[in-house]
Amino acid sequence: MRNFRGFGALIPVGAAFLMALPCAFLMGGCSGPTGQPGQAAGAPAETGGEPAYGDWLITRMSAETENLNPYTSSDAYASRINEFIFESLLDRDNETLEMIPRLAETWEISDDKLMYTFTLHEGTAFSDGTPLTTEDVKFSFDVIKDPKVDAPHLRNYYQDVTACEIVDARTVRFVCSKPYFRHIVMLGDFEIIPKHIYGTGDFNTHPNNREPVGSGPYILEKWDPGQQMVLAENPVYWGKRPWLAKRVYRIILSDGPALQALTAGQLDTMGLTPEQWVRQTDSRRFTEQFNKFSFYAPYYNYVGWNSRRPQFSDKRVRRALTMLLNREDIRDKIFHGLAIIVTGNAFVDSPEYNKNIQPWPYDPEQAKQLLTEAGWVDTDGDGIRDNGGTAFRFELIIKNDSPEAEQMATIFQNELKRAGIDMSLRPLEWATFLQQIDARKYDACILGWSMPPDFDPYQVWHSSMSEGTGSNFVGFNNAEADQIMETARQTFDRDERIRLYHRFHEILHEEQPYTFLFCSKSLLAVDKRFHGIVMYPFGPDSREWWVPGKLQRYP
Repeated sequence: MRNFRGFGALIPVGAAFLMALPCAFLMGGCSGPTGQPGQAAGAPAETGGEPAYGDWLITRMSAETENLNPYTSSDAYASRINEFIFESLLDRDNETLEMIPRLAETWEISDDKLMYTFTLHEGTAFSDGTPLTTEDVKFSFDVIKDPKVDAPHLRNYYQDVTACEIVDARTVRFVCSKPYFRHIVMLGDFEIIPKHIYGTGDFNTHPNNREPVGSGPYILEKWDPGQQMVLAENPVYWGKRPWLAKRVYRIILSDGPALQALTAGQLDTMGLTPEQWVRQTDSRRFTEQFNKFSFYAPYYNYVGWNSRRPQFSDKRVRRALTMLLNREDIRDKIFHGLAIIVTGNAFVDSPEYNKNIQPWPYDPEQAKQLLTEAGWVDTDGDGIRDNGGTAFRFELIIKNDSPEAEQMATIFQNELKRAGIDMSLRPLEWATFLQQIDARKYDACILGWSMPPDFDPYQVWHSSMSEGTGSNFVGFNNAEADQIMETARQTFDRDERIRLYHRFHEILHEEQPYTFLFCSKSLLAVDKRFHGIVMYPFGPDSREWWVPGKLQRYP
């Protein structure tokens, strides 16, 4: 199971986020905030029978990644492809979420939690037939640690891992300077890349960033830019053969054409928008052809305020902006009630989420009072508040072809105008959007985060991660929050970490570096010919899906 490293992946707002995540867990937990399991609309998915090899799974991608380098690409679209091309030492059990063998057949952890020793399975190999050894494991680790490599979002998780020692061709040992409750996850879950391929040339611009070579069950058969990416079964795969012969990712930017492609049989599965779920897929014809699944995922979206900008440097202003956004109305009208308003950064259905904290209310009058207290008043009568010669104008960037984000932004724009704030809206293509975020060259943005089951907020929220080294894009800086995150990293007692994270949640609520929006329901349609769809605690695992021989559509 992939994408459990670090905090998670950046995800644009909209239906695309569901299928943008690695298919191994499809955006997560099928237990919702009410404790109800994931639900299937229409006939239940078939899980019984004898699995058969063959057929293709054709899915939608709503944006195209720039490359398939597992270390330098941090967006969910690349992760979705890479999880089938590359492998890690360990995996996750779908039921228990505990670590289980993958490339490594056994592992040991020292009593002081400072040494982790892994022994590889015999016969592990890359797709070009070259054996995978501990030389490749050490090379992969050294690449992540190399400050010249564009992987700061990963590197911070290995800052206390001081060495990777080769014991023999099948045994490798990692040495740590400090204990960290997620060391076993981070050391067990980074992709192993072949030294003989990636060991020459500039790693950041390596030609194999678009022609990846890994040890996974699939290889990249072809990449038609702007159209599709096709994975084919790895003919020399060392492990258990995958059920599906090919995985095809068709790049369809807009939701409407994607649904048309689905109903025309050109796609087998896709994430649906709330509008599509409620009004466009409720016909008998659709439910006869597709199973529909809905479940809450470990995900939230937000408006991020770049605190480096003078407009957003005061927490009173950020709180006022939150109170100018009618989230209840947006939830009901745009998301058709298929979302939960959130107040913090943990999964709303996890113990780490502080359920005692209530959302800031929609209250335009109180918001205006806070803006005035912070010094933002209209001194020249032009209808726009100003402070020290700076007018309260800013630009909100969103991913293009995201109807939900655009609708939210338009509602917000009107509320802000009535409060004396001028907000312009700028939709951007996904790659350009990420470039603006990474460079911190933006005022405000609408984005989302996915989260692993045992998340660590350090990458996103610690002050050391704010300037080009992590994912603290908004420049959040709070000494108490930093101390909490540092302490939590070395706390192996989950109850104690929960206590710490509850206080951290309180700080975020007071500071409002984000206007936290929603944990939206994941809405999924899958062609009924696919069997083996099981709703696990963190969602269905498409590696288990298969098609009976008589129902197979592709050779």
